[in-house]
Amino acid sequence: MKLKRIFTSLAATALIASLVGCGSNNAASPTGDKAEGSKGDYPKKQIELIVPYAAGGGTDAVARAFADSANKILPQPIGVVNKTGGGGAVGMTEGSKAKADGYKVTLVTVEMTTLPPLGLATFKPEDFKPVARLNADPSAITVKADAPWNTIEEFLDYAKQNPGKVRIGNSGTGAIWHLAATALEQKVGTKFNHIPFEGASPAVTALLGGHIEAVSVSPAEVAAQVEAGKLKMLAVMADKPLDKFKDVPTLKDKGIDLSIGTWRGLAVPKDTPDDVVAVLKDAAKKVTEDKAFTDVLEKMNLGVSYADDATFKEAIQKDSELFAKLVTDLGLKK
Repeated sequence: MKLKRIFTSLAATALIASLVGCGSNNAASPTGDKAEGSKGDYPKKQIELIVPYAAGGGTDAVARAFADSANKILPQPIGVVNKTGGGGAVGMTEGSKAKADGYKVTLVTVEMTTLPPLGLATFKPEDFKPVARLNADPSAITVKADAPWNTIEEFLDYAKQNPGKVRIGNSGTGAIWHLAATALEQKVGTKFNHIPFEGASPAVTALLGGHIEAVSVSPAEVAAQVEAGKLKMLAVMADKPLDKFKDVPTLKDKGIDLSIGTWRGLAVPKDTPDDVVAVLKDAAKKVTEDKAFTDVLEKMNLGVSYADDATFKEAIQKDSELFAKLVTDLGLKK
Protein backbone atom coordinates (compact mmCIF):
# COMPACT_ATOMS: atom_id res chain seq x y z
CA MET A 1 0.00 0.00 0.00
CA LYS A 2 2.82 2.38 0.81
CA LEU A 3 4.46 1.66 -2.57
CA LYS A 4 1.11 2.25 -4.33
CA ARG A 5 0.75 5.65 -2.65
CA ILE A 6 4.25 6.66 -3.85
CA PHE A 7 3.44 5.73 -7.50
CA THR A 8 0.12 7.61 -7.31
CA SER A 9 1.86 10.71 -5.99
CA LEU A 10 4.49 10.60 -8.74
CA ALA A 11 1.82 10.21 -11.44
CA ALA A 12 -0.12 13.19 -10.11
CA THR A 13 3.02 15.32 -10.05
CA ALA A 14 3.80 14.39 -13.64
CA LEU A 15 0.24 15.18 -14.73
CA ILE A 16 0.35 18.63 -13.09
CA ALA A 17 3.71 19.40 -14.70
CA SER A 18 2.34 18.36 -18.07
CA LEU A 19 -0.74 20.57 -17.70
CA VAL A 20 1.39 23.54 -16.62
CA GLY A 21 3.66 23.06 -19.64
CA CYS A 22 0.71 22.90 -22.04
CA GLY A 23 -0.82 26.00 -20.51
CA SER A 24 2.45 27.85 -20.91
CA ASN A 25 2.76 26.87 -24.58
CA ASN A 26 -0.83 27.78 -25.34
CA ALA A 27 -0.39 31.15 -23.70
CA ALA A 28 2.35 31.92 -26.21
CA SER A 29 0.31 30.76 -29.20
CA PRO A 30 -3.34 29.61 -29.48
CA THR A 31 -2.23 26.59 -31.51
CA GLY A 32 0.92 25.86 -29.58
CA ASP A 33 3.08 26.75 -32.63
CA LYS A 34 3.68 30.02 -34.47
CA ALA A 35 2.78 30.05 -38.14
CA GLU A 36 5.83 29.86 -40.38
CA GLY A 37 6.69 33.31 -41.70
CA SER A 38 4.86 35.15 -38.94
CA LYS A 39 6.49 38.10 -37.21
CA GLY A 40 9.17 37.04 -34.76
CA ASP A 41 9.43 33.56 -36.27
CA TYR A 42 11.08 34.35 -39.60
CA PRO A 43 13.63 33.23 -40.53
CA LYS A 44 13.97 29.85 -38.87
CA LYS A 45 15.98 28.16 -41.63
CA GLN A 46 18.51 29.14 -44.30
CA ILE A 47 17.46 31.74 -46.89
CA GLU A 48 18.41 31.18 -50.54
CA LEU A 49 19.52 34.28 -52.44
CA ILE A 50 19.18 33.79 -56.20
CA VAL A 51 21.75 35.62 -58.33
CA PRO A 52 20.61 35.67 -61.99
CA TYR A 53 24.17 36.06 -63.27
CA ALA A 54 27.41 34.10 -63.17
CA ALA A 55 29.79 33.92 -60.23
CA GLY A 56 32.60 36.45 -60.33
CA GLY A 57 30.65 39.36 -61.85
CA GLY A 58 29.54 42.59 -60.23
CA THR A 59 26.05 41.38 -59.35
CA ASP A 60 27.48 38.22 -57.79
CA ALA A 61 29.97 40.28 -55.77
CA VAL A 62 27.18 42.50 -54.44
CA ALA A 63 25.13 39.42 -53.51
CA ARG A 64 27.97 37.73 -51.65
CA ALA A 65 28.92 40.93 -49.82
CA PHE A 66 25.27 41.33 -48.83
CA ALA A 67 25.08 37.73 -47.58
CA ASP A 68 28.28 38.08 -45.55
CA SER A 69 26.98 41.19 -43.78
CA ALA A 70 23.42 39.90 -43.39
CA ASN A 71 24.72 36.74 -41.75
CA LYS A 72 25.87 38.94 -38.87
CA ILE A 73 22.36 40.38 -38.53
CA LEU A 74 19.86 37.60 -39.23
CA PRO A 75 19.52 34.51 -36.99
CA GLN A 76 19.77 32.18 -40.00
CA PRO A 77 22.34 32.16 -42.82
CA ILE A 78 21.87 33.31 -46.40
CA GLY A 79 23.17 31.03 -49.13
CA VAL A 80 23.98 32.52 -52.55
CA VAL A 81 22.91 30.43 -55.56
CA ASN A 82 23.76 31.45 -59.13
CA LYS A 83 20.98 30.72 -61.64
CA THR A 84 22.30 31.96 -64.97
CA GLY A 85 20.89 32.23 -68.46
CA GLY A 86 18.83 34.48 -70.69
CA GLY A 87 20.60 37.66 -69.62
CA GLY A 88 19.15 37.26 -66.13
CA ALA A 89 15.76 35.90 -67.22
CA VAL A 90 16.28 32.36 -65.90
CA GLY A 91 17.13 33.35 -62.34
CA MET A 92 14.52 36.09 -62.07
CA THR A 93 11.84 33.80 -63.50
CA GLU A 94 12.60 31.19 -60.85
CA GLY A 95 12.54 33.85 -58.16
CA SER A 96 9.17 35.17 -59.27
CA LYS A 97 7.63 31.70 -59.13
CA ALA A 98 9.14 30.64 -55.78
CA LYS A 99 7.05 29.84 -52.71
CA ALA A 100 6.02 33.13 -51.10
CA ASP A 101 7.50 32.43 -47.68
CA GLY A 102 10.67 34.52 -47.74
CA TYR A 103 13.08 31.61 -48.01
CA LYS A 104 13.90 32.27 -51.67
CA VAL A 105 14.92 35.88 -52.32
CA THR A 106 16.12 37.24 -55.68
CA LEU A 107 18.81 39.83 -56.29
CA VAL A 108 16.98 41.62 -59.07
CA THR A 109 18.62 44.05 -61.48
CA VAL A 110 17.39 46.73 -63.87
CA GLU A 111 16.92 43.95 -66.45
CA MET A 112 13.79 43.11 -64.48
CA THR A 113 12.26 46.08 -66.32
CA THR A 114 13.97 45.69 -69.71
CA LEU A 115 13.66 41.96 -70.44
CA PRO A 116 9.82 41.75 -70.45
CA PRO A 117 9.21 44.42 -73.13
CA LEU A 118 12.01 42.91 -75.19
CA GLY A 119 10.09 39.63 -75.14
CA LEU A 120 12.98 37.87 -73.41
CA ALA A 121 11.19 36.97 -70.17
CA THR A 122 7.83 35.56 -69.11
CA PHE A 123 7.76 37.32 -65.75
CA LYS A 124 6.60 40.89 -65.16
CA PRO A 125 7.89 43.33 -62.52
CA GLU A 126 4.46 43.03 -60.86
CA ASP A 127 5.23 39.35 -60.13
CA PHE A 128 7.67 40.54 -57.47
CA LYS A 129 7.28 42.40 -54.20
CA PRO A 130 10.27 44.77 -53.84
CA VAL A 131 12.16 44.59 -50.54
CA ALA A 132 14.98 47.12 -50.83
CA ARG A 133 17.44 48.57 -53.32
CA LEU A 134 21.10 48.08 -52.41
CA ASN A 135 23.03 49.65 -55.26
CA ALA A 136 22.54 52.06 -58.15
CA ASP A 137 24.88 53.38 -60.83
CA PRO A 138 23.99 55.91 -63.52
CA SER A 139 24.94 55.97 -67.16
CA ALA A 140 27.86 58.28 -67.87
CA ILE A 141 28.85 59.89 -71.16
CA THR A 142 32.59 59.32 -71.44
CA VAL A 143 35.01 60.25 -74.24
CA LYS A 144 38.75 60.02 -74.86
CA ALA A 145 40.93 62.42 -72.90
CA ASP A 146 42.07 64.12 -76.13
CA ALA A 147 38.55 64.42 -77.58
CA PRO A 148 37.62 67.94 -78.78
CA TRP A 149 34.73 68.21 -76.31
CA ASN A 150 35.35 69.26 -72.72
CA THR A 151 31.72 69.71 -71.69
CA ILE A 152 28.50 67.80 -72.29
CA GLU A 153 27.11 70.90 -74.03
CA GLU A 154 29.94 70.87 -76.59
CA PHE A 155 29.46 67.14 -77.16
CA LEU A 156 25.71 67.41 -77.69
CA ASP A 157 26.03 70.50 -79.89
CA TYR A 158 28.39 68.59 -82.16
CA ALA A 159 26.02 65.62 -82.23
CA LYS A 160 23.11 67.85 -83.21
CA GLN A 161 25.14 69.46 -86.00
CA ASN A 162 26.32 66.05 -87.21
CA PRO A 163 23.39 63.62 -86.78
CA GLY A 164 24.40 59.97 -86.89
CA LYS A 165 28.13 60.74 -86.89
CA VAL A 166 28.88 60.32 -83.19
CA ARG A 167 29.40 56.64 -82.46
CA ILE A 168 28.40 55.68 -78.93
CA GLY A 169 29.37 52.22 -77.72
CA ASN A 170 27.08 50.18 -75.48
CA SER A 171 26.93 46.75 -73.88
CA GLY A 172 24.57 45.25 -76.47
CA THR A 173 21.45 46.13 -78.44
CA GLY A 174 18.54 46.59 -76.05
CA ALA A 175 20.83 46.49 -72.99
CA ILE A 176 20.64 49.20 -70.35
CA TRP A 177 23.46 51.39 -71.74
CA HIS A 178 21.97 51.27 -75.23
CA LEU A 179 18.63 52.39 -73.80
CA ALA A 180 20.34 55.13 -71.81
CA ALA A 181 21.98 56.63 -74.91
CA THR A 182 18.70 56.34 -76.81
CA ALA A 183 16.87 58.18 -74.02
CA LEU A 184 19.46 60.96 -74.19
CA GLU A 185 19.20 61.43 -77.97
CA GLN A 186 15.41 61.57 -77.72
CA LYS A 187 15.60 64.06 -74.86
CA VAL A 188 17.88 66.51 -76.65
CA GLY A 189 16.69 65.93 -80.23
CA THR A 190 19.72 64.43 -81.92
CA LYS A 191 20.76 61.11 -83.45
CA PHE A 192 23.69 58.93 -82.38
CA ASN A 193 25.21 55.96 -84.16
CA HIS A 194 24.75 53.20 -81.56
CA ILE A 195 27.50 50.57 -81.66
CA PRO A 196 26.75 47.36 -79.70
CA PHE A 197 29.46 45.29 -78.02
CA GLU A 198 29.42 42.08 -76.01
CA GLY A 199 29.52 43.91 -72.71
CA ALA A 200 30.78 47.23 -71.39
CA SER A 201 34.46 46.28 -71.28
CA PRO A 202 34.85 45.75 -75.07
CA ALA A 203 33.05 49.06 -75.65
CA VAL A 204 35.54 50.88 -73.41
CA THR A 205 38.43 49.16 -75.20
CA ALA A 206 37.05 50.37 -78.54
CA LEU A 207 36.82 53.92 -77.17
CA LEU A 208 40.44 53.80 -75.99
CA GLY A 209 41.43 52.62 -79.46
CA GLY A 210 39.63 55.50 -81.15
CA HIS A 211 37.11 53.27 -82.95
CA ILE A 212 34.14 55.10 -81.42
CA GLU A 213 33.64 58.60 -80.02
CA ALA A 214 31.95 57.83 -76.69
CA VAL A 215 30.44 55.23 -74.38
CA SER A 216 27.32 55.43 -72.22
CA VAL A 217 28.35 52.81 -69.64
CA SER A 218 28.51 53.29 -65.87
CA PRO A 219 31.22 55.29 -64.06
CA ALA A 220 32.45 52.06 -62.47
CA GLU A 221 33.30 50.68 -65.89
CA VAL A 222 35.47 53.65 -66.89
CA ALA A 223 36.77 54.80 -63.49
CA ALA A 224 40.24 53.26 -63.83
CA GLN A 225 40.82 54.85 -67.25
CA VAL A 226 39.45 58.22 -66.11
CA GLU A 227 41.74 58.21 -63.09
CA ALA A 228 44.66 57.25 -65.35
CA GLY A 229 43.95 60.26 -67.55
CA LYS A 230 43.06 58.23 -70.64
CA LEU A 231 39.34 59.09 -70.65
CA LYS A 232 37.20 61.98 -69.45
CA MET A 233 33.66 61.84 -68.15
CA LEU A 234 31.42 64.64 -69.45
CA ALA A 235 28.21 63.99 -67.49
CA VAL A 236 26.33 61.40 -65.47
CA MET A 237 22.63 60.56 -65.75
CA ALA A 238 22.05 60.80 -62.01
CA ASP A 239 19.92 62.88 -59.66
CA LYS A 240 23.00 64.31 -57.94
CA PRO A 241 26.79 64.34 -58.51
CA LEU A 242 28.70 61.20 -57.54
CA ASP A 243 30.89 61.31 -54.44
CA LYS A 244 33.86 59.91 -56.36
CA PHE A 245 33.38 62.25 -59.33
CA LYS A 246 32.10 65.43 -57.72
CA ASP A 247 33.37 67.60 -60.59
CA VAL A 248 31.35 65.71 -63.19
CA PRO A 249 27.95 67.40 -63.67
CA THR A 250 24.65 65.60 -63.90
CA LEU A 251 22.45 66.08 -66.96
CA LYS A 252 19.94 67.72 -64.65
CA ASP A 253 22.60 70.29 -63.73
CA LYS A 254 22.65 71.15 -67.42
CA GLY A 255 18.89 71.43 -67.75
CA ILE A 256 18.33 67.95 -69.20
CA ASP A 257 15.78 66.13 -67.06
CA LEU A 258 17.09 62.59 -67.44
CA SER A 259 18.18 60.14 -64.76
CA ILE A 260 18.84 56.60 -65.92
CA GLY A 261 21.11 53.73 -64.96
CA THR A 262 21.40 50.29 -63.52
CA TRP A 263 20.55 49.04 -60.03
CA ARG A 264 20.49 45.94 -57.87
CA GLY A 265 18.09 45.09 -55.07
CA LEU A 266 16.15 42.42 -53.23
CA ALA A 267 12.72 41.15 -54.22
CA VAL A 268 10.45 38.27 -53.25
CA PRO A 269 7.34 36.73 -54.85
CA LYS A 270 4.38 39.13 -54.84
CA ASP A 271 2.33 37.22 -52.23
CA THR A 272 5.08 37.17 -49.59
CA PRO A 273 3.72 38.35 -46.18
CA ASP A 274 4.51 41.96 -45.28
CA ASP A 275 6.02 41.00 -41.93
CA VAL A 276 8.55 38.79 -43.72
CA VAL A 277 9.39 41.67 -46.06
CA ALA A 278 9.84 43.92 -43.02
CA VAL A 279 12.50 41.59 -41.59
CA LEU A 280 14.40 41.52 -44.89
CA LYS A 281 14.04 45.29 -45.38
CA ASP A 282 15.43 45.99 -41.92
CA ALA A 283 18.37 43.66 -42.56
CA ALA A 284 19.04 45.31 -45.94
CA LYS A 285 19.18 48.78 -44.40
CA LYS A 286 21.65 47.60 -41.76
CA VAL A 287 23.76 45.87 -44.41
CA THR A 288 24.07 49.08 -46.47
CA GLU A 289 25.39 50.78 -43.33
CA ASP A 290 27.92 48.01 -42.65
CA LYS A 291 31.51 49.00 -43.51
CA ALA A 292 32.35 45.50 -44.73
CA PHE A 293 29.62 45.77 -47.37
CA THR A 294 30.34 49.36 -48.39
CA ASP A 295 34.07 48.63 -48.67
CA VAL A 296 33.41 45.85 -51.21
CA LEU A 297 31.27 48.13 -53.37
CA GLU A 298 33.70 51.02 -53.08
CA LYS A 299 36.58 48.85 -54.32
CA MET A 300 34.45 48.03 -57.37
CA ASN A 301 33.45 51.69 -57.84
CA LEU A 302 29.81 50.72 -57.31
CA GLY A 303 27.43 53.07 -55.56
CA VAL A 304 25.67 52.11 -52.34
CA SER A 305 22.09 53.31 -52.70
CA TYR A 306 19.58 52.01 -50.16
CA ALA A 307 15.89 52.51 -50.88
CA ASP A 308 13.06 50.96 -48.87
CA ASP A 309 10.34 48.82 -50.40
CA ALA A 310 7.97 51.68 -51.26
CA THR A 311 10.66 53.87 -52.84
CA PHE A 312 12.14 50.90 -54.71
CA LYS A 313 8.69 49.98 -56.05
CA GLU A 314 8.18 53.50 -57.40
CA ALA A 315 11.58 53.44 -59.11
CA ILE A 316 10.83 50.07 -60.71
CA GLN A 317 7.50 51.34 -62.01
CA LYS A 318 9.14 54.45 -63.45
CA ASP A 319 11.82 52.41 -65.22
CA SER A 320 9.26 49.92 -66.52
CA GLU A 321 7.31 52.70 -68.23
CA LEU A 322 10.45 54.38 -69.60
CA PHE A 323 12.01 51.23 -71.04
CA ALA A 324 8.75 49.92 -72.48
CA LYS A 325 8.49 53.15 -74.49
CA LEU A 326 12.14 53.10 -75.55
CA VAL A 327 11.97 49.46 -76.65
CA THR A 328 8.88 50.28 -78.73
CA ASP A 329 10.52 53.38 -80.24
CA LEU A 330 13.59 51.31 -81.18
CA GLY A 331 11.41 48.71 -82.86
CA LEU A 332 12.71 46.04 -80.47
CA LYS A 333 9.37 45.25 -78.84
CA LYS A 334 8.35 41.60 -79.23
